[in-house]
Amino acid sequence: MLVTGGAGYIGSTAVAILLDAGFHVSVLDDLSTGHADSVDSRARLIEGSLLDKDAIRRAIAGCDSVLHFAGKSLVGESVEMPALYMQVNVEGSTNLLDVMKEVGVNQIVFSSSAATYGEPREAILTEESETQPTNPYGESKLKVDQLLSERAVKDGIAALSLRYFNVAGAFKGSRGWLTERHNPETHLIPNVLKASDSHPVTVFGIDWPTADGTCIRDYIHVIDLIDAHIKALKILKNGTHEIINLGSGEGYSVRQVIDTASDVMGRKVPTRDAQRRAGDPAVLVASIEKAQSLLNWKPTKNLSEMISDVYSSTR
Repeated sequence: MLVTGGAGYIGSTAVAILLDAGFHVSVLDDLSTGHADSVDSRARLIEGSLLDKDAIRRAIAGCDSVLHFAGKSLVGESVEMPALYMQVNVEGSTNLLDVMKEVGVNQIVFSSSAATYGEPREAILTEESETQPTNPYGESKLKVDQLLSERAVKDGIAALSLRYFNVAGAFKGSRGWLTERHNPETHLIPNVLKASDSHPVTVFGIDWPTADGTCIRDYIHVIDLIDAHIKALKILKNGTHEIINLGSGEGYSVRQVIDTASDVMGRKVPTRDAQRRAGDPAVLVASIEKAQSLLNWKPTKNLSEMISDVYSSTR
């Protein structure tokens, strides 16, 4: 099994879980945002980029399938450097598929994104929802999805894209906790846990048409996410590209996240209220009906467990 981006938060968790399940794992990561010390020592780590086909060849040697997590993933950065995102995410994925064809590996599960849907009008997103990404990051993910569809027809590969919103939680393996180590940190849950009186969490809008007036967003525990990727490997079919959404199935409000974090830590999270941000929808949640029917998958971890694991990993 080749895991691209296997030194990152999600990728390193996948590596540890795969190894525990008996898989032999090879990792390809350029370590630009990942961390070598996050990669389980039982895996084979090749430091290299998807822009380097020779590195891909070294990493994929002896593998029969690919979990593809590698790529640039910051929305704000993508707006500032769109060419970089197209190069790394799209050209890099093209190189990966080229080498897969060259060496006879035809199974791939791609870690896509619900950012491919952009700012949809409907609150609950299905796989048939219109894809209108609003930033280069989402556009690059959509282009890779489209590339997989083309290669499934042209080259007969077996491909599956998993689209999801926010990943949270942490995994405690044999080498300790694997958790988010982003710099800068843009995700709500770790920032809520780090909030202080001098650096409160900003709540953008308290007058949304939701139960508590704050936005509702979708979250998935990293362990549940990896479980879905492993289940996806089992239903791959040559010549097809399937797209499946993942999420909580119902979503959590910003206020729920803050209140749950307060309960977990035993202290009140400092906040400050601000105006709504332009373009923010009130509710954004992924339908998981297809995941339930095709993958026999549903989330097992709730919001409290996501936050508790992240909190425990920092102590």
